[in-house]
Amino acid sequence: MTEGFFKVQDLLENYKTAVYEKDVEKFLSMYAPEMHIYDCWGNWESKGISWEESVVEWFNGLSEDGILLKVVFNDLVVEENSYLAFVHCAVRFAAHQEESGEKLRQMTNRFTYCLKKVNESWVIAHEHSSLPINMETGKGIFNLK
Repeated sequence: MTEGFFKVQDLLENYKTAVYEKDVEKFLSMYAPEMHIYDCWGNWESKGISWEESVVEWFNGLSEDGILLKVVFNDLVVEENSYLAFVHCAVRFAAHQEESGEKLRQMTNRFTYCLKKVNESWVIAHEHSSLPINMETGKGIFNLK
């Protein structure tokens, strides 16, 4: 782990910064090696650090398209004790053109995180992202918020 996340908010700020900077190492530093992810993109489920390939692909795609991705956590709820934290929120991802700063698009996902404390630092042990589904079309609804 490259840095300590002594408060849950430290980890969330790192998430936003790592995505904006497209920094794979910084992004992965938030996850426990044995983490378990249910994702609404690409892989249905990922276990362990094998998820790195997906993160590299995501960040490379953003770089190739000249996009900076700004992350905002909305409706954030954090429940924690000494060793475990439960977080749920709506996460808005807004794509901006790197050169002009023009906002191109945005979407909002629902996220739930289970964090655990390892060596006094919070890490993500489980992550679940989802979108509500339009029952008539079967397609995800990306911007309810």
